[in-house]
Amino acid sequence: MLNFNQLRVFYNVAKHLNFTRAAAELFISQPAVTAQMKAFEEYCGFKVIKKLGRKNWLTDEGKTLFAYASDVFGLERNIEGVIEDMRQLKRGVLRIGTTKAYARYFMPLMLSTFHGKFPNIKIELNEGSSHEMALSLLEFRNEVAVIAKTGDVEGLRYIPFSQEEMVLIAAPNHPFTQKSAIDVRRLAEVPFIMKDRGSGTRKLVDELFKRKSCEPDILMEVSNSEFIKELVHRGDGVSLLVHETVAAEIEAGKLAAVPLKNEEIYLDVSICYLADQHLSPSARAFVTTLEQLRSGREVTHQGIGEYMAKISAQYRKKREE
Repeated sequence: MLNFNQLRVFYNVAKHLNFTRAAAELFISQPAVTAQMKAFEEYCGFKVIKKLGRKNWLTDEGKTLFAYASDVFGLERNIEGVIEDMRQLKRGVLRIGTTKAYARYFMPLMLSTFHGKFPNIKIELNEGSSHEMALSLLEFRNEVAVIAKTGDVEGLRYIPFSQEEMVLIAAPNHPFTQKSAIDVRRLAEVPFIMKDRGSGTRKLVDELFKRKSCEPDILMEVSNSEFIKELVHRGDGVSLLVHETVAAEIEAGKLAAVPLKNEEIYLDVSICYLADQHLSPSARAFVTTLEQLRSGREVTHQGIGEYMAKISAQYRKKREE
């Protein structure tokens, strides 16, 4: 089998046609270079260097091998450059999992800000329910997820990031809009459009009804928040969604927010990744960015929208400096 240490010695000797310079470049003694060259030629079964007087000359065989060795060690230099680029976040891939709602409402600003800091990192964003995205970490399809905690998935680390306000929505002409506040038990009396199982919202709403010892009249289970908003707008039922996802429709009068009596509901959102695995440089930079954003502060009813505004302000300030 080819000994790459011997090949490296040959390459440096052939490059300089000088044993002393090769030894200096390799930080070894000249006798060591001579010994390695002898072993390399014995492996080849022919001479690669010939000496005439004080000068060294490459044989035809040596010239052929030097061309290949130049390619090999040229690739080595390229690999070293790639490794250094990855260390300095000049190259890499960031694979993130999140929910469909977050992908639409929160991730664009979050990722564009990250891209502004690390423009050469390729970003891959995958969508699914919070539970699906948690499992995607275990399958190495994603490296980091920004999701709601839907249960204890073994092997994952959750870092609390924000708390998103949940709001009851109804059509503007729905009878609920005539009330100052609605008791949760009243929700069981009307058709309810529920998020699909595996979502953080679904888990939270299920727990809410269970706490009140009642069961919702589920008209439909839907994974798409946009479809839920359209059904509610048409008057097919009511639903509970993250406020940020319905804020525009409420402001436009397409949907109405209905206060819940003696209830404030918040969805806990976390940064999530494998607990016993090292993060890639790009994933570590992303997590560190978010950790620094919330460091020294308790996560108390502050939504991602506020965090994103802070990120954006910090980034603009840095660019202006």
